[in-house]
Amino acid sequence: MHLLIIYNPQAGGGRAKKLLPQVKNYLKQQSIEATFLLTTHCGHAKQLAAEADLSAYDALIASGGDGTQFEVLNGYYANQSNNKPPMGLIPNGTGNAFIRDLGLRQTDWKKAIDIIKMQQIKKLDVGHFTAEGQGYYFLNIVGMGFVADVAELSVPLKWLGNTAYTIATLIKMIRLRSQKMIIEVDGERLEREAIFAEVANSTFTGTTFLMAPKARLDDGLLDLVLLNKTGRLKLLKLFSSIYDGSHINYPEVEYIQAQSIKIEEEKPGKLIPDGEILGRTPVEFKCLAADLDFFMGYLIKNP
Repeated sequence: MHLLIIYNPQAGGGRAKKLLPQVKNYLKQQSIEATFLLTTHCGHAKQLAAEADLSAYDALIASGGDGTQFEVLNGYYANQSNNKPPMGLIPNGTGNAFIRDLGLRQTDWKKAIDIIKMQQIKKLDVGHFTAEGQGYYFLNIVGMGFVADVAELSVPLKWLGNTAYTIATLIKMIRLRSQKMIIEVDGERLEREAIFAEVANSTFTGTTFLMAPKARLDDGLLDLVLLNKTGRLKLLKLFSSIYDGSHINYPEVEYIQAQSIKIEEEKPGKLIPDGEILGRTPVEFKCLAADLDFFMGYLIKNP
């Protein structure tokens, strides 16, 4: 088995660089051959994945955080190789939300390699969105509105780990505002006064927030989580409930599953796909059902 591993040594605040010798040694112990391509700048992982001869490998592996995964996925879809292998993940980033749907935690890089070694493939749904004339693919979640503002503020606070999202949320709550959103779900038009919208393919965001508890990676649907206008105190209660997914029981929260979703904000704002700051509303989403071969193994579970 020969892997192409696109590895972000700066992931996890530089922890990934220190971890690299251990990863290589464990792969060798498992009799897995691996070619490593190390990223050096933003966008590099996508470029490496797009330009590689993927037909020469048995798997394409993203190793980093959710941002690295997002870039590798988009490079995978841009790649022109005739025979493209399955994808997989080895987590080592600050934010690794998607791995929660694989039954893994941030430190479970050995278990992730074990999954890859088993070579058990599952076809996963892939989300696709179009914004500002550009198309992108995602496995996790795309946020807009308040959550996008929080994610942007949390970037310079990443050295705090998962606490960065909590601090950024509290800061942004001071200037909380809602705005008109025009939403279309499978052709049905909705108008809302909303604070944020999240479009999810998987369940977690920010590693610990169970944003879309009904999401499944193979149901052919995207999950829209919409927070309608509410006050700061109520939002604080909602914030604490996102850890276990019970926020969807609040009347201010709408939860809609659909194959296609369009969202237009009164004041066009930034998008946060898989933890990256990329694109602006208006945005169109669609679910590409069972579109990606992915190493899952026996550890996959539904939260």
